[in-house]
Amino acid sequence: MDGGQIVIAGVGGLGCAWAASAHRRCPSTRLLAVDADDRSLRIGAEGHVLRLGHAMEAEGCAALPALAEQRMRRLDAMARPVLEGAELVVLLAGLGGGAGSGAAAELARQARRANAIVIAVASLPFAEEQPHRTAIATQALAGLEANADVTVRVSLERLAHRARARGEDWAMGSEWIEDLVDGLVHSLLKMSLMNLDLMDLRAILANGGAATLLVGTGMSDDVEGLIRQAAAAPLSDVDVSGATGCYIHLEGGPDLSIAQMGNISEAFTRTLSQDAKVILGARVSEEMYGKVRVILLLSGLTSEA
Repeated sequence: MDGGQIVIAGVGGLGCAWAASAHRRCPSTRLLAVDADDRSLRIGAEGHVLRLGHAMEAEGCAALPALAEQRMRRLDAMARPVLEGAELVVLLAGLGGGAGSGAAAELARQARRANAIVIAVASLPFAEEQPHRTAIATQALAGLEANADVTVRVSLERLAHRARARGEDWAMGSEWIEDLVDGLVHSLLKMSLMNLDLMDLRAILANGGAATLLVGTGMSDDVEGLIRQAAAAPLSDVDVSGATGCYIHLEGGPDLSIAQMGNISEAFTRTLSQDAKVILGARVSEEMYGKVRVILLLSGLTSEA
């Protein structure tokens, strides 16, 4: 696979900001921005832009997800060339407003129709936000989960807490979102000691049930710390115990031994179903000396909250 077969798509203001940031880490991929606000669409010459409505139309899509969905359907013919030949679409969106809530599921549907695997990362509103935003997000989430292969639910409370601890702007520079996209993309693009590809992803997703992604980075000799770091991901509450499928990719330095790989993979899979299908890949990166990064795709989940 090459980078041109992977599309990083942002929908809505927050989704476009995350997509542009993630694309800077993965410049060989295709970038797509979808919004009704021109400010979100200033992503540079290397990106593709789909505007939800004409510039002459006074009505935007704020708090109007049905309008955003309708306009995304009208853009089907324009989206098709961007999605053509894509094997994987990583779709980033904030739910609770208009553009992301309305257009994300429709874009996912169009990408699936183009035979791409769709992994969506969707944020849910802050708890203190107005109830109607939560209602919009809940409805949008159901539509996104019905159209994407994997939908990762992100808690803005947890994301903001992590960003504040690092002194970062959570909205514009989410390191966790970038790490998640970067880890997934590079586990597929770069040659590994034990290589993973899209067929492996499809095999795990074939288990059915809900699915989610985890990413963790830590010291290669501190397995428990690595697990804690992955468990601290800013996801909405999700129970991953009993998963029936697991796609696990380890990236470590030249000092990462086969024994360490075995210990790490066993630690992350010990709570899975006894009959779980596990696919393991690993690669060596000089810059990861003394460290290891784990990307986990878990499928066959029976309960998400």
